[in-house]
Amino acid sequence: MGQTGGMARTAVVAGTATAVSNRVSRRQANRWAAQEQPQQPAYQEPPPPAYAPPPPAPPPAADAPDMLEQLQKLGELRAAGVLTEAEFAAQKAKILAQ
Repeated sequence: MGQTGGMARTAVVAGTATAVSNRVSRRQANRWAAQEQPQQPAYQEPPPPAYAPPPPAPPPAADAPDMLEQLQKLGELRAAGVLTEAEFAAQKAKILAQ
């Protein structure tokens, strides 16, 4: 083996060592990156809006007819003598407080 053969052999060994070293470095970097990922939250909530959203609209006045019907039934029960004046007044106050 002459001088050219020795130089070629040295080049092959050096090239192989460089390739192995680069591969080891990449694998190590990937491992470190994988270890750091669980520390970061998977999902970050968006920041709250700069303004407050308007409050929800009040429900429609659907209870008004129901309340009126209840008061009419109470009046009928009082007129029929089923309820006393005190009972009528107490039930009426309950309905109006709703």
